[in-house]
Amino acid sequence: MIYLDHNATTPCAPEVVEEMKRWHTEMFFNPSSIYSPSQEARKAVEDARGKIARFLDALPAEIIFTSGGTESNNIALTGTALAMRNKGNHIITSLIEHHAVLNTCKFLEKQFGFQTTYLPVDRYGIVDPGDVRKAITEKTILISIMAANNEIGTIEPIEEIGKIAREYNITFHCDGVQIAGKLPVSVKKLNVDFFSISAHKFYGPKGIGALYARKGVRFRPITYGGHQEKGLRPGTENVPAIIGMAKACEIAKNSMFEDASREKILRDELEKRLVEKIPEIQVNGHPEKRLYNTSNICVKYVEGESMLLHLDFEGICASSGSACTSGSLEPSHVLLALGITPEIAHGSLRFSLGRENTMADIEKVSELLPKIVENLRKMSPFWNKK
Repeated sequence: MIYLDHNATTPCAPEVVEEMKRWHTEMFFNPSSIYSPSQEARKAVEDARGKIARFLDALPAEIIFTSGGTESNNIALTGTALAMRNKGNHIITSLIEHHAVLNTCKFLEKQFGFQTTYLPVDRYGIVDPGDVRKAITEKTILISIMAANNEIGTIEPIEEIGKIAREYNITFHCDGVQIAGKLPVSVKKLNVDFFSISAHKFYGPKGIGALYARKGVRFRPITYGGHQEKGLRPGTENVPAIIGMAKACEIAKNSMFEDASREKILRDELEKRLVEKIPEIQVNGHPEKRLYNTSNICVKYVEGESMLLHLDFEGICASSGSACTSGSLEPSHVLLALGITPEIAHGSLRFSLGRENTMADIEKVSELLPKIVENLRKMSPFWNKK
């Protein structure tokens, strides 16, 4: 199998699995209990919190453990909106956000009467900080812009947008799920109040994530129960996963630059070969301000789903966009926001590379995909008219 869908999820690193084993079996204790083994579990959780905080250039007290990026986004957006609605009811986000942000905004609109401005992006998927400034009103309480797009890999000007948010004293949330573990992150330099991450995007376990919440930022919990995570995210902590996430952060910090250098060479070679071999395709996203592992292409006159099925038959795993919307027949909302027509957007493929990929994988894909496209185009009435 050739796995090229690392933006959807990554395999758990062997060192992470090994680190977690003891906490699943002999050290299974609830960290909220008072006896000694439980207190050892509590210490391990707090040590992990410290490691993750250093990974993000934050304070340990600013890290809240969650089940992943979706929950982190929901806590930041809904928690802020409900805590601040006496001040205003206006939210600013972009058209290309993950559905964990977009659907939360829609929920707040429908249930609580909030108003959301969905900012456009340019043809590369970049949000203009000037548009953010223009959209601000006296009722704006929250801005949410992702660090890097999960489908096209475009990296947003978060630091600049963060400065604008600070200037107007508006809470700023950033969905950092795709960038954490791939590029260095300093929440201080980014000027963010909230930053969401998810362990399974950088070789950690599934079902665990974190929300950086800057000290002093106003928000409220959206679930209720015990005292865990200062009452902001109650429920018994997932100790093995928390420890696994901290280990994944440690590995990412040490291997990040090596991963970037190697995967960018592979990604660029894949795009070069496909552009040379397949007529009428386009590469989406910014040519430079893009995650080094991500390649999103549109193949005209062919459906993305058909290409994926043929690639799967050959043992190649890729996607046509976000894994969260892979069951949808609608074209990618991200590609539509770039100005790509629905019929062309339907022919999209996303390849996202990881640590285990090799040049042999690139050679195999660049050999098979052109043949698949050629065969599918023979059945296309649009291609036959050309």
